[in-house]
Amino acid sequence: MDASDSSVVAVFGANDPAPGEAAYEMARRVGAALAGLGYAVANGGYGGTMEASARGAKEAGGHTIGVTCRVWRAEPNPWIDRAVVTASLMQRVRTLIDVGRAGYVVLPGATGTLVELATAWEMIGKGMLDRRPIVCLGEFWRPVIRLMGAARPRSAALVAVADGVEDLPRYFLPRPSGG
Repeated sequence: MDASDSSVVAVFGANDPAPGEAAYEMARRVGAALAGLGYAVANGGYGGTMEASARGAKEAGGHTIGVTCRVWRAEPNPWIDRAVVTASLMQRVRTLIDVGRAGYVVLPGATGTLVELATAWEMIGKGMLDRRPIVCLGEFWRPVIRLMGAARPRSAALVAVADGVEDLPRYFLPRPSGG
């Protein structure tokens, strides 16, 4: 398994939730669910929901990729199997988008998560990437999707909102073992 593998789902989310917090535990369940469906999990490689989704994937027997950036001196979280180090923030975003060949799960976050969501959404909408699932988890991103859908109705169809982790198999079909 490497960064060009078509079984990788990129998970976007916040850096600040700590273990025990609802956002952290939801991200942990996301990682476990994706690994259980046969996907590797890629994320930004640091703390918060990035750590949580990688942790969940590893605890479920999955593989993880962390896309980090030299701008920050922090080390990848301990749940990362393979770190991909980028030189700039925009290179990091682009690498995360490229690595997520099977799609994207978008957790609540801030401006960095918004950049990741918007970049994936725009690239798919403009035909710069093959269509793949973009799944926002929970209600957090629904106002953004509604607003963009009002401006460009066809673009709203490129993003789904799932109520919870249990809905992920609707968007990410189980992969055969070893595949």
